[in-house]
Parts: sequence; C-alpha cells; structure tokens
Amino acid sequence: MAKEFFCTKTEPVVQTKAGKLRGFFLDGIYTFHGIRYATAERFQMPKEVEPWEGIKDALSYGYVCPILNQPQPNGEVMVPHRYWPQNEDCLFLNLWTPSLDSTSKKPVIVWLHGGGFSDGSSIEHVAYDGENMSKFGDAVVISLNHRLNVLGYLDVSSLSEKYENSANAGTEDMVAALRWIRDNVANFGGDPDNVTLFGQSGGGAKIWTLMQTPSAFGLFHKGIIQSGVFDLLPVQENNGKAICHALLEELGIPQAEGERLAEVPYCQLAEAYKKVAPALEKRGEYVGLSPMQNAFMLGDPRKVGFSDFAKTVPVMVGTVFGEFAFGPAIEDRTALSLEEKEAMIAKKYGDAAKELTALFQEAYPEKDLTDLLFVDSLFRAPSRDFVVKRAAHKESPVYSYQFTFDFPYDGGHVAWHCCEIPFVFHNTDKVPYCNIPGVSDRLEEQLCGAWVNFARTGNPDHPSLPHWPASTPEDEALMVFDTETTVKHNFDAKLLELLVKVTPKFSFEDTDEPIQH
Repeated sequence: MAKEFFCTKTEPVVQTKAGKLRGFFLDGIYTFHGIRYATAERFQMPKEVEPWEGIKDALSYGYVCPILNQPQPNGEVMVPHRYWPQNEDCLFLNLWTPSLDSTSKKPVIVWLHGGGFSDGSSIEHVAYDGENMSKFGDAVVISLNHRLNVLGYLDVSSLSEKYENSANAGTEDMVAALRWIRDNVANFGGDPDNVTLFGQSGGGAKIWTLMQTPSAFGLFHKGIIQSGVFDLLPVQENNGKAICHALLEELGIPQAEGERLAEVPYCQLAEAYKKVAPALEKRGEYVGLSPMQNAFMLGDPRKVGFSDFAKTVPVMVGTVFGEFAFGPAIEDRTALSLEEKEAMIAKKYGDAAKELTALFQEAYPEKDLTDLLFVDSLFRAPSRDFVVKRAAHKESPVYSYQFTFDFPYDGGHVAWHCCEIPFVFHNTDKVPYCNIPGVSDRLEEQLCGAWVNFARTGNPDHPSLPHWPASTPEDEALMVFDTETTVKHNFDAKLLELLVKVTPKFSFEDTDEPIQH
C-alpha cells in the first residue's frame, strides 16, 4: 500500500533559533535529515550556528566524522552497516517526529551511536533509522554525529589555551547538540524538559560520560546504557604532551609552531597518529581516543563516585548474552555428548571448568552447556557493578536488563554485540537475522515498548512485560529478554565473580570482527 508523502516549498517547514528548516513527511512522520546543530574549528569547542535568512533544506544526511581506518566489508549479516561521506565539518543531527505542534510535548529520545569514541556515525547501522520508533512510541527521535578519535579526543592543550579541553571536544559536541535540542525541539513537537539519551557500546559509554560532564547537567533527564559500561576505554587523567611532541616530530613541525597541527590534512594526521601512538601507549602514556578526566569531565562514576546530577538521572543499564561472540557457532551442538561439551569447557577454562559449569547451569538452566563458552563478563560484570553502585543513591531509580535470545543463524547463535538494536528501534523489518516468526514481533514490542515507556515516564514497565522493579544495592532485579521474558534477581553474581578471574583479558586486537560498531 502506498504511503503518503509530501515535501513542498512551504511545508513541512519549522522555525529554529537560527532560521527555518524544511524536511519531508512520509507515512505519518515528519523527517529532517542533516540539521546543523553547531560549528567547530579543529581541537576547539563547538559554537552556536549563525542565523540565516530564508529556508534551508534538511533533506540529506550531514557529513559523518572521518575515522582512522578504512571500513572493511565484514560480518554484515550480523551487524549490517552503511557508510556516508566523511568530513571534519560533521556536527549534524537527524530528527523524526509525529507532530510539529509546539504544544505537543512528546518525549524526546536521543541516540548516541557506538564505535567507542573513535568510530561510527548516526546512520552507520541500517537499524539506526528513527522513523519506526517515532511512530510506534509517539515520540521525537534524534540521532547525531560528533567529532571522534584524534578530532574529538586528543589532548593538545599544551599547544594553546584555545585547545584547553580538546581531550573532550567530542563530548562537548554532544553537549552542543543537547543545547540545540533544548532551544528548538518544542517546535518539532518535543518536550525539552523530557529528554532521554540512549546508546549502545561506545554510545552507552557516552551517556555515563555526559552524566559526569558539568556542561551537560540539566540538558537531559534519563539515560539508557546498552552494553556501554566497560573498562576497555579507560577514562584517563593525564596530559597529551608526549603524543603532541611525537606527532609534531613525525610531521616535521617545529615545537614553536605546534598550532600548525590544526591545519594538517586529516588523512596525514591520522597516519602520523597511527604510526606514533602504539609505542607511547605501550609505554603507559596517554594517547587520547577516550575522554579525559579533568575539570570538564569528572571521571568514571564507578571509580570517582556519581556526580550530584548523575544521582538524579533515572537509568537503564544492560548487556547481551554473548557480546563479542562474533565467531562461528558450534555446529549441531545438540548432537554433542555431555562428555564432549565438558571437554570443550575444560579446554577453555581449565581447573575452573567444573565450578563454572555448575554456576552456569544454576544461572541459565534453559541454555545449552556450550553457551558457557560465549557468555560475556567483559560488559556484564562492569554493568552489574554500575547498577549496584548507582542503586545506592535513592534520588532516582536504576533498572537492569539482559538480552539472551538465541538467533537462528549458523544453527543457533547466542546474542552478540549490537543484535538488540533493531528490536529497540522497532526496525526488525530492516535486518534479516531479526525475523523469526512468532518471536520477532513480541521481542520488538517488549524492547521498544520498554525503552519508549522509560523515556516517557522514567519507568520501563510495559503491558507486554512482567513487572520490572528497580534494582537496589542488595537486589539487582534483571529483566531477561528471551523466548520467555522473565525477571531474575542476583542470578549470575557468583558466575560473574569467577568468570572475571579466569577469563583471558580481551583485546580489540584479538579479532577483526566488527565488534566496536
């Protein structure tokens, strides 16, 4: 059935603080692509958009931030991607809304993309499209780009005072986007006093980073952290003198002319960085690519404590069962004998195998024993730690979840990093692996419903779910999304404690799969 579409010279047109923008209407949703929310010079803080006359089109996605390495086709069945022209001038957002009535006060849900603090974009995943979520949730959905890697997270403050917070420039871009939302979203039907951030992987980490960033305080009101609490990207308190010196030397720039670093073409800067950074990092030096703890960013709340603002922000925190289980599934595991499965467990976990087996079967009685080979602790353990520590602050609730569904891929595959995203966005129709008769629609209703309800009210309870209680320091009440969705209490605490001790330390360099996205 054909959908209604219109885009004329006069509608849909919305007045913003800086000027008028034209989008398009399709099937009940007004869409605006590539809205510039700020401008910025390299290594410097973002600035408000200058006013303009007339009407600007918001009909094309804006540039995405350049990344250090050329993307390679890889694992697209598991994490379908799309790519877009790159440019340092990348401070753009996309917006979907069911109403342009300034009195509508619909909840505003803002997506922060994954890829650590180095990669990704607001449109990188096919599943990031906000139309279906906006329609299903009767909400304003926004996604945004910001500066990444050496453009967004490199401390060059030793070169000039104007680069004082270059180590957190990418985070300040997100703050600028939130200011734009505060100032303009009402004219797009949104409620500037009800803004929820949600993000996965690096996008989730960006949320707790913003909860600790004073310039962001009060600009958002709730957060949903999906696989975003981890220790692989440590928030460092250090300085960038060593990396600055190495970059200047590699590029042949005299120290006295260090500000020329801001004029070096990105590709040249990126190649120089990739050449000098590994040795410095191995030596324990700060090399950037993650937020820096300083006066502008107070640090990891699990280590330094939650800011007074963070204590007031209701949060949902969760992971998926397998996270980095991107490798091939075990073929025909149902044909394996118990002895064969136990041998596989013993090969990976050695002397801890028997104890881990008992703890795994107690926590996951419905799972096949071979799933113990893939169960995640890298994200799950820090996420549980975050929930317990955050729950100690009674100012607002914290909710915990895990997505554990096995997909009909390679004969049965545990949930992997990013696999829940299409369900959250109500976009399973766009991603082939999500389409399971009798299951997809229910899980999509449950996840998208819970996310939208949380954005609307601060409580994720939804008619399709059992009651979802907030967690306490003594009781992590975890909503487990699966073939049968249930609530479990402290169910894997002992398993996690042992897994953390015996699981080999993970490195991104150990795999060429698309894990950061």
